[in-house]
Amino acid sequence: MGRVQANKAHKSRFSSKSSRNINRTSLKDKGRIAKSDGNVGKGARAARIQHSKMVREQKRAALLKEKRAMSGSASPPRVVVLFGLSASANLDSLAEDLLRLLSAEDAGVASSTVSSTEYKMRVTVLKAPHGDLMACMEMAKVADLIAFVASPSSLCEDNSLDFIDSFGNQCLSVFRSIGLPSTVVFIRDLPSDMKKRHEFKKTCISSLTPEFPEDCKFYLADTKDELHKFMWLFKGQRLSAPHWRNQRPYLMAQKVDIVNDDQNPGRSTLLLTGYLRARSLSVNQLVHVSGVGDFQLSKIEVIKDPLPLNARKDHGAMDFDEVHDVEVIKSLDPEPMKQEALLVENVPDPLAGEQTWPTEEEMAEAERAHEQKKLKKRSLPRGTSEYQAAWIVDDSDVEDSESDGDDDNGMVLDEEENGSAAQEGHNDLYYDDDHASLNLRDSEEETEVDSMMMDGDNLTKEQIKDELQKIKEAHAEDEEFPDEVDTPLDVPARRRFAKYRGLKSFRTSSWDPKESLPPEYARIYAFDNFKRTQKHVLAKALDMEQSDRDDCIPAGTYARLHIREVPMGVATGLCDPGKTLPIVACGLLQHESKMSVLHFSIKKHDTYSAPIKSKEELIFHVGFRQFVARPIFSTDNMNSDKHKMERFLHTGRFSVASIYAPISFPPLPLIALKHAEEGSAPAVVAVGSLRSVDPDRIILKKIILTGYPQRVSKLKASVRYMFHNPEDVRWFKPVEVWTKCGRRGRIKEPVGTHGAMKCVLNGVLQQHDTVCMSLYKRAYPKWPEHRFPIADA
Repeated sequence: MGRVQANKAHKSRFSSKSSRNINRTSLKDKGRIAKSDGNVGKGARAARIQHSKMVREQKRAALLKEKRAMSGSASPPRVVVLFGLSASANLDSLAEDLLRLLSAEDAGVASSTVSSTEYKMRVTVLKAPHGDLMACMEMAKVADLIAFVASPSSLCEDNSLDFIDSFGNQCLSVFRSIGLPSTVVFIRDLPSDMKKRHEFKKTCISSLTPEFPEDCKFYLADTKDELHKFMWLFKGQRLSAPHWRNQRPYLMAQKVDIVNDDQNPGRSTLLLTGYLRARSLSVNQLVHVSGVGDFQLSKIEVIKDPLPLNARKDHGAMDFDEVHDVEVIKSLDPEPMKQEALLVENVPDPLAGEQTWPTEEEMAEAERAHEQKKLKKRSLPRGTSEYQAAWIVDDSDVEDSESDGDDDNGMVLDEEENGSAAQEGHNDLYYDDDHASLNLRDSEEETEVDSMMMDGDNLTKEQIKDELQKIKEAHAEDEEFPDEVDTPLDVPARRRFAKYRGLKSFRTSSWDPKESLPPEYARIYAFDNFKRTQKHVLAKALDMEQSDRDDCIPAGTYARLHIREVPMGVATGLCDPGKTLPIVACGLLQHESKMSVLHFSIKKHDTYSAPIKSKEELIFHVGFRQFVARPIFSTDNMNSDKHKMERFLHTGRFSVASIYAPISFPPLPLIALKHAEEGSAPAVVAVGSLRSVDPDRIILKKIILTGYPQRVSKLKASVRYMFHNPEDVRWFKPVEVWTKCGRRGRIKEPVGTHGAMKCVLNGVLQQHDTVCMSLYKRAYPKWPEHRFPIADA
């Protein structure tokens, strides 16, 4: 036998009492049975498995509920929009074939909505008119399925391999910006020869696959059997819709009527009849009619469904409306105490800014300031009495009187510059350049430039303009500084740029968002916390959807909305039977009728080449809503609370567009349109999405005043043409100057009488360099002259 290993015993001779008893069981816990660590792990694993199983069952139940709601008798008809990718696609024959397939054999096709007992579904077929962008956009917003129709006959006519024409490409990009629902592609007009038919089909699929989502399927649609195959698959398909569309109830009108309002001349009650979709609608809610405006409801009537899937069901007692020849099941009237008020603009109090009698604290503070002024030591000639001293004006008093007598706002600096501006000429100024500091006061001694007059003092205004024009033409190629402006010759710069101020740092300098607000800000609404308000409003809408309330009608109901106080001319135009534009009424969430400042992330559309200037009138399509706005564009600085205004919307990059508009809660898509000429159709100029509602977002307009060195002596330089009189030089003296080659400095003093000045820089100035001064003022959007495109057309 081998030797048995014997381990050495542990030495517990010097161990403490606590360490010896660490593994002993106490008398109190001897009767308990401890759980092993393995059981703890097994319990956690079982809990995770149970949680995963519960989540799967919840998702399966939600999916089954959605599928039953979409395919059941209570669901509204599915909206199928046929869109031709080219002008050669024949949508009329395809729509006729689909409606004939869905309707009974002996029934004629009289409407675009049919109920099919064979497929157990109801379908509304809409034809998007090729060339009408507005109608195509509105149809895409309400579509449950967009069927793109491709016709290989366009290849034979044009001898090209492009199935999509220019209008089709434009609409496709707009549809992507709005949010594509479920999509399919129909291939029509294939040749009868099987070989060519297969080749055309293969070419079409390979050419169009990159243009559509991955789940988009291609179907042949020439024969009845091919359409039957599509309809059978479409019946069980789970349709997807953009998220923004499922947050608000909407109704696409199938019938439009007008009832004259005797109490309000020029106004009428608009009756929109159709199926309610997406969410429940309360009679106390506000509704928006696309392009017309926001209105209140006077009544909602639940009407017997004209196309029921199960006609044997009896809804009980009904009221027969002889005027409109329909059977009314139920009628809902608004409650005056619960109905949301149609508030658009805030009514400002004209006495809100009135000055009141000073309080005791203010009077005590003024008295203390007066005493401190008395105790302030003044340098007076020897032997001056107190009476004589009262008549001697101090330098600070002269400056105060000059600033008080001036009507202009004056040059304002941030806190970092106030100290240096108050002590200029007495303290040292330091400027950092690549971790190197320079004392500008201890620069070179006086040069000949300090004592001599400028050569340009004898120039006339015409000569100065000519010389400035030559210099501007020489610097025209420099596109890195687009904010340069010319100082006017006939108006003092301190008056022309009175609203501008200098900033030590664009990123860190403070700017009060409540300072010097325009009168339009008294007419808008603002939130203390927009995110919290949005969360509360959406939760309230979800609670209304889930609870069974007497003032609501559920989604899928065939109803008639009575929209009151609609202008008579607008209502008459909506009743035009030849109108291809669908009329959509959507329910508004709380606060969505009130005006505020909205910010959109926006990008110029690829098909639009003309410049888009700030404050230019555009038509904004935000979800189902339409309104006219005059935006200003700005950059989006992530690390700063200030954003630089852009005079134009630049191509190829995103900007932020700020407008006065009714409040909306994101996410919502944006399509911006512009009327090119009178009577012409609007063109798509930009696309984007809603970001936030924030009146306190600071947008600063930047200008750069430029001057050019005449004489340079080491760290000093004589600069001209930035200003044209010495008073302007003294006015803008506290503002820092910089050069395009990276030098920084300050204005020391004016030279001569024509606005030349001496500057001290932190390095030697090159003769070809340009001296610049940056000034800023806050910019605001322009209030629109009219709010809605259709109502004011």
